[in-house]
Amino acid sequence: MTLEDLVHGQRANAIIGWSLTGIVALSAIGSVLTAAILWRGLALLVVVVASLPALATRDWTAMLPWPVLSVAAIAVVARTAGLGLEAAGYLIVAALALVVVVELEVFTSVELSRRFAVAFAVMTTMALQALWTVAQFFSDRWFGTAFLRSQTELQQDIVIVTLVGFVLGGLFEWYVVQFEPPGSAGRSTNSTGPT
Repeated sequence: MTLEDLVHGQRANAIIGWSLTGIVALSAIGSVLTAAILWRGLALLVVVVASLPALATRDWTAMLPWPVLSVAAIAVVARTAGLGLEAAGYLIVAALALVVVVELEVFTSVELSRRFAVAFAVMTTMALQALWTVAQFFSDRWFGTAFLRSQTELQQDIVIVTLVGFVLGGLFEWYVVQFEPPGSAGRSTNSTGPT
């Protein structure tokens, strides 16, 4: 298997993508042992969203580009392993937003210019962070967790996750310029059009 097959091969992409999705699912199941209900829910949401194209098309090879899924998998596994809890949390939220945007671009009739896709991924990241903050608030209230410790920390979380969203969006734009992701072959993109 060559690098070309890994980047452009739909079957290779699907095998790697399903493996990464399985790793995220196992990490979510592993978090049952730590009673991290909120994190388990977020990891399972990543699994569901990543599986939607295959479920909707009934084609197991309909999968996101594996580099996008690898970011989400690394973040979920790091969080489950207790490595860089804050950074992993930011990365999970931003990766989930990027997964949603890439699925819209690759598997629907929606066509986004690259720059708009990056901006849309950042806005989606901010929206998901807002929902995540609400979930943390109710978790703190109902389950006695301590996710939200201060207003300053909450504001820092929003700024940091937005910056992570910009970085991931920029990296994905670079990836699309360098390699044509599986599933996008033959599609016209608005990469040269106005934003």
